[in-house]
Formats: sequence, structure tokens, C-alpha cells
Amino acid sequence: MRRNYVYGRRRKKSRAWLWILLLLLIAGGAAYIYLSPKFERIPPEISLKPRFFWAPGQTIRVPIRDNQGLGSYEAILSDGSRSLTVASGQFDRPLRQETLQITLPKSTGLDLSKGHWALKIEVNDRSLWNLGRGNRAVATARVVVDTQPPRVGVVAHSPSVVRGGSGLVVFRATDAHLKRVYVQVGKKEFQVLPYRAKGYWATLLAWPFRDEIFAPTIVAVDQAGNRTEQPIGFERIDRSYRVSWIKLSDRFLQGKIAEIARLDPEIAALSDPLKRFKAVNEDLRQKNEALIHHYTSKPTAVDFSRWRLRAFYPLKSAKRVADFGDERHYYYRDRNREVSRSWHLGYDLASTRHAPIISSNPATVVFAGFNGIYGNMPILDHGFGLYTLYGHCSSVLVSEGEHVRAGQVIARTGKTGLALGDHLHFGILVQGVEVWPMDWMKQNWIKSHIDGVFREADRIIGKK
Repeated sequence: MRRNYVYGRRRKKSRAWLWILLLLLIAGGAAYIYLSPKFERIPPEISLKPRFFWAPGQTIRVPIRDNQGLGSYEAILSDGSRSLTVASGQFDRPLRQETLQITLPKSTGLDLSKGHWALKIEVNDRSLWNLGRGNRAVATARVVVDTQPPRVGVVAHSPSVVRGGSGLVVFRATDAHLKRVYVQVGKKEFQVLPYRAKGYWATLLAWPFRDEIFAPTIVAVDQAGNRTEQPIGFERIDRSYRVSWIKLSDRFLQGKIAEIARLDPEIAALSDPLKRFKAVNEDLRQKNEALIHHYTSKPTAVDFSRWRLRAFYPLKSAKRVADFGDERHYYYRDRNREVSRSWHLGYDLASTRHAPIISSNPATVVFAGFNGIYGNMPILDHGFGLYTLYGHCSSVLVSEGEHVRAGQVIARTGKTGLALGDHLHFGILVQGVEVWPMDWMKQNWIKSHIDGVFREADRIIGKK
């Protein structure tokens, strides 16, 4: 009897231990599932804009990420009754982040221009959570499908542009979702200003004198990325520019160049006079021209009904002593020892010592100070992207922000900066591009290439 009692107690204890062991195994399994990265419960992240424009053939980029590894994705475009899978796939390896590139097909069989569309992107990770199905994230965005490119048409333009010269174009560019409009010339984008009536634009532009090809093109881009390009039919007049070889003297290197070099500690530290000249002529020149481009690159809005110009004539009874676009090769002792090269970006005009410099047209002073090789130099903004600069002045008589009137004396000639004799370096820029000054120094050219274009544009726009 006692033996059976003891045996019964032992069986109960062993069962209790079995239950305890089972509970420990269950708790351990639960803890493993809870703590193991393989069973993580954090859903992926999808960076999708809540609303965007989309055009057939255009690709959007959607960053996605997951802390353990991305599994699969699907993107569906739908208007509630119609749907189109535009992208889907699986990741061969557990990437933690990726950028989906989703392209709207050009041919879908659906009229995408009608209806209110939404894009739903679903991303699953590689987690074993949710019975092995993993974590899921869903992001939805409202999509405006735009299948129509902007409409562009030239209204009027200058009859011709000379290499290194300037021109004007007035055009129309319209789109319900217009984003950007500009004129492309080589690598340069010329900004445009609204002109007179809604949907009309105007800009001055330039043919950079070092560019052999001149293919000005109006570019209009809408919010969806639809793009229209319209060439402008200027007559192109090629023009060659002078090439000069200039011998460097020891007196010049030890005198003027040593003086200019002191403006830059790194250049001043150079002991070799030829290396010092090269640094002044190239490195310092580049810094000085960068400052000029900074102040002259943006077009200022003007009242087109009143924006009229006189020919620029900054210095009375002046003689031109250096041309625009002159390619200058500097050598020491003989031409086989070329030291440096640069281009002259304006006219050098000489008159009497400390002669008065006049602003031929109303303007706002955007810079008035010392600028390295250009010396004392005011820059004037005449509006619409047209700027003039006056270098090597002995004194500047205007201040930044000052409005000057036509005929006002703004400075006096001198030889500050990299100048050997008293003269004026006169430069004209169109949105930061140096142009041939002679165009703007002839009233007949302004009349035919600027004023005449505005009159023709006003006549055409007035009929519509």
C-alpha cells in the first residue's frame, strides 16, 4: 500500500516537471519569436509624395527601406474602377534600402487623361512574422496624369545675332501645369520674364564668343515632366576675334604683377615671377570674374512699356585701345616659352587722365568696389538682364543700391588693378555672359534688334 502511494507521488512530480518543462519551452519559443530579428514586426518605410504629376514615359523614384531586409513590392495605378500594375518585383537579396524607379507606360490601353488617379505602393519585408507573410507597408498618392506637353511659339525675335553678340526673343509658352520655361544656349540657361499678356515671355540672350555653335532653343517643361523645345530662327553671323602675342618684361613682372599679387597671400608667396604672373592672370582673374558673374546673372523685372535704351557711350572723345574677345598669349623672351593665356572681355577706352565716366542709361548700382585685376569697378543693372561694368577706375562716385540717371557721372578713369595706363575697361553682360559691346553702342542696332522686336511683338499680341 505504501509502495503504491510513493509511486503515485513520484508520477505526479514527474508530470509536474514535464508541464514545467513544456511551459519553459513554450516561453522560450515565444521569447525567441519576440526577440529574434527574423520575427521583427516593424513594417517597411515608403517615401512617397502625397501628390505629384506624372506623364507617360516619365519615371518617378520612390525610396523604400526596412531595418531587416526588403522582400517584394507592387505599384498599382487606379481610378477606382480601372487599375494598372505599373511595377512589381522581388528582391533577390535582403537589401535594407532601395529606390524604386517606376515608369508610367506610354501605351497602357487606358485613357489616362480622364479620371482621378491614385498610385498605391505595397512593400513587404522578409520577416517571418505574421505566419511567414512578413510585415507590409502601403502608401498612396494622388496622381495627376498629364499627357499634353506645353505649347510654345515664337512671336518675334532679333533678325540676327553675331558671334559674341546679343539678341532678343518674345514668345508664347502655355500649359495648365507649367513648371519651367527658359532659353537654352549651349550650357547656359537664360531666364525669361513675363511679357505684357498672360502666357507671353521675353528675354535677352547672348552667343558666347568662344562657342562655335549657336542653337538657341526655347524650353518649356510642365509639372509632369512633359517637355517642348522650339528653336529660334536667328540669322547667325560668324565673327572672328583677334589673337595677340604679348611679351612679358622683367619690369612688368617685378612691378605691376608683384603689386597685384599682394592681393592674394597664396599668390604673393610664389617666388617665381612667371608662376606669379600665371596665378594672377588665371587664378585671380577667375575669382574676379566669378564675382562679376555673381552680380550680373539674374534679370531684373522691368516695365516693358517704358524700357527703352540709348546707345552706350561711357567716355567722350575716347579711343578704343583694346578689343573685345582678344585671345592673349603671354610669353617670356620668345614665343616658345608661353606662360599664360586669357581673353579680354570688354573694350578698353582711353581719353584724358581721370576722365569722367557716364552712365548712358538709367540703372541701379549692384556693385561698387575693388575687384582684383579690374581695380575699382562699379557694375550697373539696367534691367532685363543687361549689365554694364567699368574697370580700372581711379575713383567710383556711386554706391551700391543707388539709382543713377542717364548722363550721370559714375566714376573717373584710372589704372587700378591690372592696368598700365589710365583708361576705362568697359564691359557689357547679358545674364552673366560677356557680349560684344559694339552692338549696344550703336543706336541703329538697338532700334532694329531690340525696339523693333518689341513693336512687332506688341502688334501681334494686340491682335489676339
